[in-house]
Amino acid sequence: MARIVILGAGIGGVPMAYEMKETVGKKHDVIVISDSPTFHFVPSNPWVPPRWRTPEDLKIELAPVMKKKGIEFIQKAAAKVDPVNNQVELVDGSEVAYDFLVIATGPRLAFDEIPGLGPKGYTSSVCHVDHAAVAAEDWDKFMENPGPIVIGAVQGASCYGPAYEYLMILETELRNKKVRDKVPMTFVTSEPYIGHLGLGGVGDTKGLMESALREKSIKWITNAKVDKVEPGMMFVTEVDEDGNDKKKHELPFKHSMMLPAFTGVDAVRNVEGLVNPRGFVLVDDHQRNTTFKNIYSVGVCIAIPPLEKTPVPVGVPKTGYMIESMVTTTAHNIADELAGKEPTHIATWNALCLADFGDSGVAFLAMPQIPPRNTTWSAEGKWVHLAKIGFEKYFMRKVRKGISEPYYEKLMLKLLGVVRIKGH
Repeated sequence: MARIVILGAGIGGVPMAYEMKETVGKKHDVIVISDSPTFHFVPSNPWVPPRWRTPEDLKIELAPVMKKKGIEFIQKAAAKVDPVNNQVELVDGSEVAYDFLVIATGPRLAFDEIPGLGPKGYTSSVCHVDHAAVAAEDWDKFMENPGPIVIGAVQGASCYGPAYEYLMILETELRNKKVRDKVPMTFVTSEPYIGHLGLGGVGDTKGLMESALREKSIKWITNAKVDKVEPGMMFVTEVDEDGNDKKKHELPFKHSMMLPAFTGVDAVRNVEGLVNPRGFVLVDDHQRNTTFKNIYSVGVCIAIPPLEKTPVPVGVPKTGYMIESMVTTTAHNIADELAGKEPTHIATWNALCLADFGDSGVAFLAMPQIPPRNTTWSAEGKWVHLAKIGFEKYFMRKVRKGISEPYYEKLMLKLLGVVRIKGH
C-alpha cells in the first residue's frame, strides 16, 4: 500500500485529493497536509472588500469532508520538504513519510520585494481570503471619505485577472453608492499593454479591456514598476519598450490593492533539484519533478518560463482550468506508476476564464493557454458576471460534497456555450 501525500488544500490541492482517492480507491492511502483547516474559494476574493461576500461564504471546513472520502487530513504547516528521505517535515517537528508527493501549495506572496507593499504595508490584497477581510475594513473607512484609488499588479506578477476584476467591482460599487464622481481611479500594471494578462493577450482582450477602462473613465499606466509605497502615495516608474525609464509617477491614493509577485513557499524554496531560483517546482510534461521522480506538482507553485521578453517582468498565470488538467494528469500518472507503468499523460494547459466586472465581464478561451494556439476566443457581457456567480456556487457545492469531476471543463464550457473542440 502506497502513501500518497498532497501538500496544500486549495484550488489545486483539494481536487487533487478527491481525484487521487477516486483513482486509487482503498488500495492506497491519500493524505492531505494543509496549514489551514478550511478550503478557500480564491476567485471570489475580490467580492469581499465591498461586502458582496463575507469571508465565511468562501470557506469550507475540510476535515469532515476528507474523513468521508477516506482521506487523512493533517492540519499543520509544512516546514520543509525532504525529498532525499521521502518525507515532509512539519512545523511541530513531526514528519510525514510518502511514497509519492504532490506539491500543491500555491505561492508565497512576495510583498517584501517592494517597500510598503501589502497588508503589512500600505496596500490591500485579495490574494488570500484573510487579506480580503482586512481590505474590507479599509474599504469601509474609505467610503467614509472617498478619494483616489490605485489598483494593479507589480513587476514580476503572474496573475492579472483579479486586479482587473477588483478595479471594476469597486467601480461598480462606487456607482451604486452614487460616489463614483468623487473617486479618480488609476490602473497600474507591469503588462506591456492592457489585456496582455501574461498571455500575450487572448483574442481581443486588449481592445475589450481598454474599451472598458475608457468607458469607466479609468486611467492606466502600463510597463510600470512600483518603486515603493508610502502612506497615501505610490511611486511608479514607467519604462519604454526597451526597458529604459520613461516617466516617474507619484500617485496619491486613499485605497489601493496591488497584486504582488510570487515565489515558491518556504518549505520548498531552497531544495536543490526540486525548484528554480524563485522557488517554483520544476516539472516535466507529466507534472513530475525532473530530479525526484516520485514528486509531482500542480497549480501556481510550478515553474513556467515567461511567455516572452517584456520591458517589465511579466509572469505566466496558472488559471483554474489549466490547474484542473494538471490534477487529472497527475492522478492518472501516479496510478500508472503504481501499476508499474511509466507516466504518459500530459496536461492540456488550456485557459477558460471569467473576469467579473461588477455588473458585466469579459470571458476568454485559449487552447492551449500559451501560444501558438489552436483556438482563441473572447467575449463580453452581463452574462459573464452571472456565469461567475453560478460557477462559484457550483464549485463550492462540489467541494462540500467531496465530488471529483472536471469542474471547469464541465460547467464553464457549458456556461460559455462553447462547442467542445474535436480532439480536446
